[in-house]
Amino acid sequence: MSETADPLVLDFVEWVAREPRAYAEVIATWKTSCPRLTIWEDAAERGYVTRDTLPGVGLIIAVTTDGERLLRTNGR
Repeated sequence: MSETADPLVLDFVEWVAREPRAYAEVIATWKTSCPRLTIWEDAAERGYVTRDTLPGVGLIIAVTTDGERLLRTNGR
């Protein structure tokens, strides 16, 4: 089953794929006041990114295997 990818979710997953991002950086960079633009939350709910805790770093956001597959499928 193929899912049509939301371009902003793709952009977000691609950005996180470059390197795991600190939770605070994700919030600061992708924060929006529009309740319809829940980009990073949508990516997490769809299983494209995950929240992990790294000792000495804290909470990070990283791309999952499904997120990597999404990027490949969409030519990213």
